[in-house]
Amino acid sequence: MQDWLTMTAADLGRGIGAGEIDPVALTQTYLDAIDAHPLRDRIYARVTAERALTEAAASAERAATGHRLSPLDGVPISWKDLFDTAGTATEAGSKLLEGRVPERDAVVLANATAAGLVCLGKTHMSELAFSGLGHNPSTATPPCVNDADAVSGGSSSGAAASVAFHLAAAAIGSDTGGSVRIPAAWNDLVGLKTTSGRLTLEGVVPLAMKFDTIGPLCRSVEDAGLLLAALEGTAAADLRNAGLEGRRFAVLKTVVMDDLRDAPRAGFDAALGKLRAAGAVIEEIEVPEVAEAMELSGCLYTTEAYGLWRDVIEANPDAMYREILMRFRLGGGHSGADYIAACAKLDALRAGYDAAVSGFDAVLSPTAPTLPPNLARLEEDHDYYLSENLLALRNTRVGNLMGLSSLTLPTDTASCGLMLSCPPDMEELLLRLGAAVEEALR
Repeated sequence: MQDWLTMTAADLGRGIGAGEIDPVALTQTYLDAIDAHPLRDRIYARVTAERALTEAAASAERAATGHRLSPLDGVPISWKDLFDTAGTATEAGSKLLEGRVPERDAVVLANATAAGLVCLGKTHMSELAFSGLGHNPSTATPPCVNDADAVSGGSSSGAAASVAFHLAAAAIGSDTGGSVRIPAAWNDLVGLKTTSGRLTLEGVVPLAMKFDTIGPLCRSVEDAGLLLAALEGTAAADLRNAGLEGRRFAVLKTVVMDDLRDAPRAGFDAALGKLRAAGAVIEEIEVPEVAEAMELSGCLYTTEAYGLWRDVIEANPDAMYREILMRFRLGGGHSGADYIAACAKLDALRAGYDAAVSGFDAVLSPTAPTLPPNLARLEEDHDYYLSENLLALRNTRVGNLMGLSSLTLPTDTASCGLMLSCPPDMEELLLRLGAAVEEALR
């Protein structure tokens, strides 16, 4: 049964369908692993054992009678603590929301439940999802699987840790500026950022709704496709016979290659070599619209975030982690006119970006330009915290600013991901390309 903890969600689903894995035994195995793990309280905010076992028992009955609801029926997964869970506290990693207990599940959680997935519990996260590092002294800071002294990446920090430490078969997170892809990359997982609006945000604690998206952190591209289907109640993308021969990829040079640390560069270069060997055509391009969009991000993100949270924050600012509080308050320095002008300019820049990459199947870049930073130094050095947070989020933020669908895959270099980005609403193409890239990188 311990082997189940390292299997992909898709393989677990196939085992359940074949009668080789009992969903109740599988769920109990995960619950036992969570209970026994020395870092469980840094990963899970709350474990929903009773709900999980009830859902697993229903799944077992369906499997026995041949009425499974989806390929992942009976597979246990975790949920970032900003997805509303009926009767279970959902606090988004903040003392500001302590004791907040929703009456209904978030729509995506309800959809996943309707597909038969089992809810193991809620994972820790950056406070109100406003950090790419995952450090949260207000609640807990999840660990990185590759460096015990480092953070795991944020804001879906516990989501990544739950999968990387074999305490969930997959996890659901959110991504506003990189919050699925950074922790996925730093913990050697697959992470999918969906197009804004593809998955409903109803019942999800917001940060900046123009950019908020939902996506899975998991062990394979196949898992990502199956989880996306479960979250929206549709059929999964067909990944069969995906290949790279003749596929055209652009390597984005603008901004994302600046100040690239040695390990991410090595992982990226090695990955490109494998893609070329598999038949892919790769061309380097400059897209100046990316640099212009980056200059707008401070106004766009902080203004919306502070506008949504100002009254709650200022009613009790001492309850917040100071670094997050300061970042929110930056939004108070921009006027409504500034924000509207930035939104209008971003729309024009998106059109320019789309034109520049229109001849390529996808755009490639390192997921993060740096490795997971040291936790102790983040706690002691304010300037280090600021610089590492901005650097961590820089490459992934391109996808949010430009409204793209985006996928990160692990490379041979630990904590160094390869990111593929496609136009909006092209997740099916992205996943097919991702499946082919995944095969080439093995």
